[in-house]
Amino acid sequence: MYDLLVVGAGPYGLSIASHAAAAGLDVRVLGRPMASWRDHMPRGMFLKSEPWASNLSDPEGRWRLDVFCAFRGMTARHAEPIPLDVFAEYGLWFARNAVPGVDERTVTRVAARAGGFEAVTEDGQTLTARTLALAVGVLPFTEIPAALRGLPPELVSHSSHHADLDRFRGGDVTVVGGGQAALETAALLAEQGTRVRVLARADRLCWNDVPPPWQRPWWSTARSPHSGLGPGWRNWFYAERPGLYRRLPERTRTRIAGDALGPAGAWWVRDRVERRVEVLLGREVVAARAVPGGLRLETAARRGGPAVLETGHVIAATGFRATRDRLRLLAPDLRALLATGADGAPQVGLEFESSYPGLFLAGLITAAGFGPAMRFVHGATFTAGTLVRGVRRRLRARPADRRIPAGRLGEVPETVSR
Repeated sequence: MYDLLVVGAGPYGLSIASHAAAAGLDVRVLGRPMASWRDHMPRGMFLKSEPWASNLSDPEGRWRLDVFCAFRGMTARHAEPIPLDVFAEYGLWFARNAVPGVDERTVTRVAARAGGFEAVTEDGQTLTARTLALAVGVLPFTEIPAALRGLPPELVSHSSHHADLDRFRGGDVTVVGGGQAALETAALLAEQGTRVRVLARADRLCWNDVPPPWQRPWWSTARSPHSGLGPGWRNWFYAERPGLYRRLPERTRTRIAGDALGPAGAWWVRDRVERRVEVLLGREVVAARAVPGGLRLETAARRGGPAVLETGHVIAATGFRATRDRLRLLAPDLRALLATGADGAPQVGLEFESSYPGLFLAGLITAAGFGPAMRFVHGATFTAGTLVRGVRRRLRARPADRRIPAGRLGEVPETVSR
């Protein structure tokens, strides 16, 4: 029986495993390393975060992105975006150097068992551990507007469903959404010869500014410090103090997690969109149906009334909604035991432990607890160190602290991490 199983081998899972191994824990990480970045993002995309804010985390800080870039003969510079394929390669390099051997099998089911947990792999093997960290990234949480649900994937897809966009060459695509995924996807489609439009609910697109120079006068830094989520004191608090953020009232945390850092495009994609992409603002898809050659979309607007358009395919770049019910990897009885907040996401304690003792959560699904940084790679550093401390504390706890009270299935046992 392992001390810790880490399910998921993206930036959070690999960082957690690195910290756990350095702490002397018997740890195993399962999953294809950097799978989301390698298999679910089109070629030609760039990392939106600054290179210095995109490090995976090992305890000694040896295996940083800038070290990898130097190894490859590149320079990771402030305000110069890194290609996503380079970042994916960096993650594989990190896995080889900072993590004990990664088991690349996919986990199909996680369940509670006496003394801990069991994870069933795609080939039917069962692995057991005293604690388990779920770091499944964003893919289980894709959000598609209600009007587009139920339509076949030939007509409607999520932006995370595409490793490349070649199938749309010469075609007609409508991208729904107004954030970075929507705008960069639309730019790539236009640049390959696809007729493309962006349809967004907002009345205007928002664009991030070019970040200020790294070296600035002290008074400029004091007024608007750099942070892993962009310049400014508010962003600095979200990025650099998630432990303090966790101590805010739950209602405040939930509101900020939902509203802060809203949809916006990176400064370096703006010209590519404004020159080549049709943008329909202030509109929302209210109905859709298949027609010969594609779909007919009925849209509504606060101003201008209804409108109909036909398109060959819709890509919904409408983000992710991390809720307990979408953690289908967890056995139903275990999933039902997780206490949730007002947004439907599982609640976590100060060390990322869920309401079920020994089950830890990481990444996007913890944003309501620890803030917007958990939506970005930057949050992996705080998460890895804090979560592993929680695992070590849990492993020292008495076995009696881990039991589910008999006859109380569906109720939430107390945990000392609150």
